[in-house]
Amino acid sequence: MEAVQTCSTAKQAPMEIERKFIPKQLPPDLAQYPYHEIEQGYLCTSPTVRIRQMDDAYFLTYKSSGLMAHQEYEMPLTKEAYLHLRQKADGILITKRRYLIPLDERHTIELDIFHGSLEGTTLAEVEFSSVEEANSFVPPEWFGEDVTYDSRYHNSEMSKRQEKERSSENG
Repeated sequence: MEAVQTCSTAKQAPMEIERKFIPKQLPPDLAQYPYHEIEQGYLCTSPTVRIRQMDDAYFLTYKSSGLMAHQEYEMPLTKEAYLHLRQKADGILITKRRYLIPLDERHTIELDIFHGSLEGTTLAEVEFSSVEEANSFVPPEWFGEDVTYDSRYHNSEMSKRQEKERSSENG
C-alpha cells in the first residue's frame, strides 16, 4: 500500500500589522509623492477575500480576522480573472488614490484618498514588523484620530456602506 503524503509543510501567511488614522489635514504638496490608483472589491468579508487592481497589476487577497494584526496572503491575478471576479463583488467597488509618504528610514505612510461613493474619506496607515512596534508608535500630529480598532474604517466594512444605505432607504 502506498503512503499518502499530507500537506503539513504549508507555509503560514505573513502577518500584516498596521495602525489606521483619520488625518486632521493633508500634508502640503502631495504631488511630490508617488501614488497608486486602486480599485478593489470584496468577494467575502468574513474571512476577507478581496480583489484589487493597483495601477496595471491585479491581485486576490485573503485576510484573516483581526483589526490591527492579521494574516494576509496575496496572489497575482490576470486582468481577465480580475474583471470576471469584479462582477461578483459584494457591495460597492472602492476606488482610491494611495500616496506613499516616507515617515522614517523603516516606515511609509499610506495615505488613501477615496473617490466615488466614499468621496471625502481619507485614511492614513502605517505598517509595522511587530505588534509591540505598532503599540509604541507615536503618530505625527496631522494623523488625527486613531481608528485602528474601529471596524467601520476597514475597507471591507466600508464596501458595505452604500449597500446598507440603500437597504435602509428601501426598508
